[in-house]
Amino acid sequence: MPDMIALCHALESTYVGSTIAQSAWLFPAIESIHMFGIVTVVGSTSVLDLRLMGISFKKDSVSSVVGGTLRWALYGFAVMLVTGALMFVSEASRCYTNTGFRWKMLLLAIAGVNALVFHFTAYRGVNRWERGNTPFAAKFAGAFSILLWFGIVAMGRWIAFF
Repeated sequence: MPDMIALCHALESTYVGSTIAQSAWLFPAIESIHMFGIVTVVGSTSVLDLRLMGISFKKDSVSSVVGGTLRWALYGFAVMLVTGALMFVSEASRCYTNTGFRWKMLLLAIAGVNALVFHFTAYRGVNRWERGNTPFAAKFAGAFSILLWFGIVAMGRWIAFF
């Protein structure tokens, strides 16, 4: 098994990692862009989640809400992924040992699995229920998703305090 701390130190000593770490403004600028990605993901997925739970957007079909939000969620996730990776390489050893970071990564993985399970199970039959009441599996996926994303945001914020 590789020495993860040594790998983290190697990432930090790359040109990208050291440039970000040594700059007074680069990390905060990347973090600000990361926040825009998070807001885009959480906002767009929350719209879908609220529709799945039957709380709002009831007059809109589920597939039209998915069509309107999925693209934005993917764009936001791409921004989050790139900016998150840039921030990670600048302080990889700190992040690797940080409880908040580890919880955030775990919750992100669970959110990804939740989305995949929803899209490959309940959403396959959307044409039977998209204008009416959503089935329990879809409601659960929406409620679980919204809880996960708010947990991800909270743990991201807690990284600074652990």
